[in-house]
Amino acid sequence: MSRAEAGAGAEAEAVRALRAAAPSALAVLVRRYGDFAACEDAMQEALIAAASQWPREGLPDSPRAWLVRVGSRRYIDEVRSDVARRRRESHAVDLEPVDAAPVAAVDDTLTLFLLCCHPALGRPAQLALTLRAVGGLTTAEIGRALFLPEATIAQRISRAKARIRASGDGFRMPQPTELDERLAALRQVLYLIFTEGHTASSGDELARVDLSAEAIRLTRQLQASGPDASGETTGLLALMLLTDARRAARSDGSGGLVPLDEQDRTRWNHDMIDEGVALVTAVLDRAPIGPYQVQAAIAAVHDEAPSSAETDWIEILGLYALLDHLAPGPMVALGRIVALAMVEGPAAGLAELEASESAAGGTALAEHHRTWAVRAHLLERSGATDAASLAFAEAARRTLNGPEQRYLAAKAERLR
Repeated sequence: MSRAEAGAGAEAEAVRALRAAAPSALAVLVRRYGDFAACEDAMQEALIAAASQWPREGLPDSPRAWLVRVGSRRYIDEVRSDVARRRRESHAVDLEPVDAAPVAAVDDTLTLFLLCCHPALGRPAQLALTLRAVGGLTTAEIGRALFLPEATIAQRISRAKARIRASGDGFRMPQPTELDERLAALRQVLYLIFTEGHTASSGDELARVDLSAEAIRLTRQLQASGPDASGETTGLLALMLLTDARRAARSDGSGGLVPLDEQDRTRWNHDMIDEGVALVTAVLDRAPIGPYQVQAAIAAVHDEAPSSAETDWIEILGLYALLDHLAPGPMVALGRIVALAMVEGPAAGLAELEASESAAGGTALAEHHRTWAVRAHLLERSGATDAASLAFAEAARRTLNGPEQRYLAAKAERLR
């Protein structure tokens, strides 16, 4: 191996370590000092130092502890040098990280998520801040997950930081009366991280396995941490397992997208399917029904069908009707439309799609590439191949995921 190749390999290893450690390290600083903006600035300086030092000297034993130590020093330096913060300077000795507050060896990522779901914030701001600070998603990725412009997400995060500072409450663990609300926000964060991992919203890879695997790992921890009275943590874990079970069959040998109805079901992970089905079956018998449980039930119907043709679309349509009642949203509407078309035919699906777009007023549903992909699929099934080709091309233009884009463009080309 040449020196250049070795250097490139060391740099790539350092980048992977930084991506894995940075969100959790930032959250440790926030928990320790309470000033999100200042901690974020300090962590940026630590990341710059690590990007320079780690490829030359090798990775530290604990990348997260290294980032916390260096970030803490940068934070304290800023406190000491900022004249506007003289009142805090007297406490600088108490802030020293070396002896007073070592980084915990245990994985406290779930605790850090709960800290960032701050009670001074509404749910949208909690999601944006936590996904950025601990989940490690970019503002663009968060915007695509929440069907909002990137600028709106950036503004929401900035205002969330300001609101936490103004509240004077700092970052603290929830009181017993706050726990249910914070757990609900935490589940939504984990779901959105998994969704970004299952199908990346941009880039040349269909999926980001690191994100989906981490979301499953953390949801397992949450489900094992105590009684799940709502049943929704168990439902979320089941949903993730039943969805991720198909991952190996979702792409071909060259990384191209393989749609659900064309997948080789022998490549599905049947151990994950069995676990997911057992979880959702048990929780539906004991807990109040919730959106994640219903989504898991839909995934179970797909996974237990011997083939696409033998899928029980009538049951899926009924489950989507229930889900639309519990948690309406753009992707729920699209799922229900697909199920309706499978039961009553493509014409019924197209009519419902048009009605849903009119009701949505041309917002998230109409703009999303999956809406155009569903329209194209239904037009193709109805025999309108020219219109289907145009719709597939528009869907390809709107997605930023490379494999999705190539699949949709190829469909458009074949129908011309």
